[in-house]
Amino acid sequence: MFATHRLSTFGSVPVFTFVLFALAVSLHAGDAATSAPKSIVAALQPFVDSNTLAGAVTVVATKEKIVSLETVGYADIAAKAPMKEDTLFWIASMSKPITGAALMILVDEGKVNIDDPVEKYLPEYKNQVMIEKKENQVFVRKPARVITVRDVMSHTSGLPFMSRIESKIDSYTLSESAISYALTPLTHEPGSKWVYSNAGINTGGRIIEVVSGMPFDQFVEKRLFIPLGMKDTTFWPSESRLKQLAKCYKPNAAKNGLEETPIQYFTYPLHERKRHICPGGGYFSTARDVATFGRMVLNGGEFDGKRIISEASIKVMTSKQTGTVENGYGLGWACENKPTGGFGHGGALATDLWIDPQQGLVMVYLVQHAGYPGTEGKTILPAFKKAAVELFKK
Repeated sequence: MFATHRLSTFGSVPVFTFVLFALAVSLHAGDAATSAPKSIVAALQPFVDSNTLAGAVTVVATKEKIVSLETVGYADIAAKAPMKEDTLFWIASMSKPITGAALMILVDEGKVNIDDPVEKYLPEYKNQVMIEKKENQVFVRKPARVITVRDVMSHTSGLPFMSRIESKIDSYTLSESAISYALTPLTHEPGSKWVYSNAGINTGGRIIEVVSGMPFDQFVEKRLFIPLGMKDTTFWPSESRLKQLAKCYKPNAAKNGLEETPIQYFTYPLHERKRHICPGGGYFSTARDVATFGRMVLNGGEFDGKRIISEASIKVMTSKQTGTVENGYGLGWACENKPTGGFGHGGALATDLWIDPQQGLVMVYLVQHAGYPGTEGKTILPAFKKAAVELFKK
C-alpha cells in the first residue's frame, strides 16, 4: 500500500510506500552486504534481539517445492508465544494479487476483457465525472475517456484510495462500495497517472461477482483456494484460528522498542461475517498458503499438474500495464520495469511476497508491524531476501 504526495494512508504510512518499498528491496537486496551466505534465522534474529522485530515467518520456495519454512521471534511478545509455521497474519494488500489472479480466470474464459469499459459490467459507473483544478477554481467535467478494467486493476483509473463513506475496509458490501466509487469524481484522466487505489481493486472484485454470478469470496474459494489447497486463507478467521493470529506491533513512544496495537482497519470481532469483504486488502493467511499461491504463479499458472490460469494471463498480470506512467504495476501486482523482472506485493503491516523468475524463487515474509522503532526496520526485509537468494539461488 504506497508515494508521498497526498494520497490516502494506512495509519501514518502513505499507502503506496509498501509497494515501492518491495520494489526497491528486490532491486537492491544486495546492498545489505555480508561476506558469506547467512541462514535466514541468523539474518533475522539480531532484529528480534534488539526489540526491533517481534517475529516473522518466512518461506523460500521454487515452483516444485518449499525449500525453507523458518520462524523467528514471537507472535505475542508479552506471552512469550513463539512464531509457528501456521501462525496467522493479516496480509493486507497482498490480497491484491489474489484478486488479479481471480479476474484473469474470467479473462481466460472469455467472460472479461481487460480493455472493456468498467461500465459494460457495472452500469452504475456510466457518466462518471472528474475534478479539474485551475488556479483557485474547481471544475467538474467528463473525463476524456471511460475507465477500463485494465485501469482499475493497475491503479490508473483516477479512482481515489477509498470513497468518503468508507471508514473501515469491511464496512460495506462490495456492491455498496462499488456504488460509492461510481459516485466519486475521478482525481485525474484515466491512464494518465498512477494513484494507489483500493477502490480500483475492489471494483475489479465487484466485476468478478457480477460476471461469475457468485459472491467474490465464494468464487475465489472455488477457483483458487480449493484447487491450491489454501485452507487458511480467508476474510473471516474462525475464533479458534484467531488465537493463532500474530499480534500487531508499533514503535513505542520512546521509539526504542515495541508496543502492541490493534489492526485499526477492521470492525471487530474479526470472525463475524457481518464484516464485509475487501478484495483490495481483507485477507488473512499463512506463509505456507501465500507460498503455494506464489509457486502457482511462478510455474506459469499450473500447480501439481492442474492448470489454474493460462500462462499468457500470468504474463499479463505480472508485467507492466501502466503504459507510459513511471510506476511498474501489472493487474493487482507490483512489478519491475523490465521484461524479466520480479513481481509481488507488500502489505500495510510490512508483509511481503516477492517472486524472482530469474532465480526461480518465491520469497514470503510475514510479520505484523505498523512501523519499526529506530532505523533498522528498513533493513529487515532486504536481509531476508539477501539470505534467501544467497542460500537458494540457481
